[in-house]
Amino acid sequence: MKIYGNIFYITFLITLATSCVPTKKSTTDLDRTLFVDVKSLIPSLVLEIRYFGNYNFVGERIDGYQSPRCLLTEKAARALKKVQKDLRKKRLSLIVYDCYRPEKAVDHFVRWAKDLNDTKMKSVFYPQMKKTSLFKKGYIAEKSGHSRGSTVDVSLIALPDISTGPTAAFKKKVLDMGTHFDYFGERSHTRNGTISLRQKSNRMILKNVMEKNGFKNLAEEWWHYTLIDEPFRDTYFNFEIE
Repeated sequence: MKIYGNIFYITFLITLATSCVPTKKSTTDLDRTLFVDVKSLIPSLVLEIRYFGNYNFVGERIDGYQSPRCLLTEKAARALKKVQKDLRKKRLSLIVYDCYRPEKAVDHFVRWAKDLNDTKMKSVFYPQMKKTSLFKKGYIAEKSGHSRGSTVDVSLIALPDISTGPTAAFKKKVLDMGTHFDYFGERSHTRNGTISLRQKSNRMILKNVMEKNGFKNLAEEWWHYTLIDEPFRDTYFNFEIE
């Protein structure tokens, strides 16, 4: 009986120890209920969800993007609403390129990065970088903060002057940030020193308003911001955007 008791005790300790080790969790499709459609909360937001179309570094629609919607945790969405409110006072608006990103989309990126023969978008998105360097430089990774639901890729547009007429009023004018979204290279680093003063100023306008409302910038990507107090730090979601 003592032997069996010892075995049971050891098994209990092993189970207890392994249960205390933090893990990166993936969740089921049911967890979409934890997210909100940001456009419904911020009607004035301009969306240009790049991974729903083929104008992106892969050159095709990305897995998991069945609709060009911006989904975020409610906490992140409400913080973004404050950003938009501040920008509107300056006759500016956010333009959003990506929000929540399913894990299957990240897997799509990884498969593409490993296919060294597929370089059809190189001239636009990584003209000065070898595709073999994308993992090493951190531009492609097997996990993305976007899958946690509180990260956005954004830029700024100038609101139109309605006095110039109806045609001009509906044209969006993206501010010059020195590079376009998803440009893989050092010029995309937020504080890159080779861009113009105007481009630096535009980046700082975006950075300051995002940080004021609780977001933190990724230094290597001027467009990438994560809510500091994000609710799902260790959870990576995988439901499709529909």
